[in-house]
Amino acid sequence: MQASAFGLDRVETKNNVTLVAQQRKEVPEKFKRKVVRLSTDEKPGTIIIDTNNKFLYYVEGNNRATRYGVGVGREGFGWSGVVKIGRKQEWPEWRPPAEMRQREAAKGHILPVVQEGGPDNPLGARAMYLYKGGRDTIFRIHGTNQPWTIGLNMSSGCIRMMNKDVEHLYERADIGAKVIVVGPGNKQGEVSFDDKGIDILRTIFGG
Repeated sequence: MQASAFGLDRVETKNNVTLVAQQRKEVPEKFKRKVVRLSTDEKPGTIIIDTNNKFLYYVEGNNRATRYGVGVGREGFGWSGVVKIGRKQEWPEWRPPAEMRQREAAKGHILPVVQEGGPDNPLGARAMYLYKGGRDTIFRIHGTNQPWTIGLNMSSGCIRMMNKDVEHLYERADIGAKVIVVGPGNKQGEVSFDDKGIDILRTIFGG
């Protein structure tokens, strides 16, 4: 294990994939899970992802939502649209697309064709696979082994969450749930939601 000048530790896994393991940086308070007052016409169980502000909302109904901080696509990889959760997986394996493997190989980073699920897997503890028209979009809502990236534009288009948050959402979000991704191009169409801030009592006591 070797520490870099940027506070990152580099780890060699048994299949010789180099991963960044830890960055000693706390996730900003605003990106920690909270119950908020959310005004929206969307039905309970809907997920709204605001990629501009790096928040994911799980609509509870009665003008309430659980808000999670997320990491989103870096410049050139952002997207928008209305999709659905097509399937779910605990400790998913990672199959980086061929384009990603080629892109990273050009930088000297060799990615595996398949990496089994586990703590070193970039998809983290859970994954929800996003489908449109019955077809996999290749985008996912997933956990991460790099929690310091929450609140940043770092991914290749997937929505990443802290593992404890993606586990929380995974237990509540159903297959078939509507997912609205608000982002570049406004392909999500008209969507009304207004975050009115933390619901302090429900954040503390739940319910």
